[in-house]
Amino acid sequence: MKRIVNFNSFNVFRIEKEIWDIEYHNHNFYELIIIENGKGSHRLNGITFPYQKGDIFLLRPSDAHEFTIQNKTRFIYIKFTEEYIWENLLMNKKNELKKIIQLLMEDRSFVYESGIKSKADREHLLRLSRILLHEFSHKNLYNKEIAADLFSAIFTILIRNTMSSSTHQKWVSQNMSRIDRILYYINVNFLDADKMKIENLAKEFMLSTNYISIYVKKETGFSIQQHIIQYKVKAAEKLLLQSHYNISEIADRLGFNDISHFNKIFRTYKNQSPSVFKKENKTI
Repeated sequence: MKRIVNFNSFNVFRIEKEIWDIEYHNHNFYELIIIENGKGSHRLNGITFPYQKGDIFLLRPSDAHEFTIQNKTRFIYIKFTEEYIWENLLMNKKNELKKIIQLLMEDRSFVYESGIKSKADREHLLRLSRILLHEFSHKNLYNKEIAADLFSAIFTILIRNTMSSSTHQKWVSQNMSRIDRILYYINVNFLDADKMKIENLAKEFMLSTNYISIYVKKETGFSIQQHIIQYKVKAAEKLLLQSHYNISEIADRLGFNDISHFNKIFRTYKNQSPSVFKKENKTI
């Protein structure tokens, strides 16, 4: 299967096609694909759904897809990296919206059909996408700041539509075991110190504080705190390699007490300091 590689952290462009001539492929980046006009079908990870004007699809790097065009179609593509998300969305959002963005980027309950259900939001999103394309293409004064704000608005509209439905809640309740639901919840909320308190975690799953700790340890071999730390270390790896934050800033953003604590934990799990890890693994 073909893999399309992009080296820009953010890119916006428009293409128009009567026949889809790109083979089934995946990417090394995230992308939003907005259907500006036309109709046909979209095959995503082996599942096919129809598309029409105003539809939007969120693709993650590992997702494979292709279109079949019925009527000539204009696409607006917004391609972005995880680094761009961290710098332009996650760091400037309230905790609740930040968690939802992380959930949407990593959620295993994938939305194959269009992410936009509201008719009014379809119109808003189309309009915002066209303005974003103009700002990105014309390079006027403050265009990067305006583009980042427009992208944030587009992504927030997508979140509103995705999370207002019961799709992800239904999937979680029907397809995941209790231990998977607990680990899934920790994965989404590991940066929220309040939600990660044992008493609040136990309340969320209607278990006693003693039992939830014993249960997670028994089922996984790791304590709740160890799971939280593992997710933090994983996030730290990404920030070290994909962002411009220094080690002190990363430690602060991930909720470590100080840089010394961060260094100690990271070395325990990775057998090297954050600075050595960054030096040996960063390729750009």
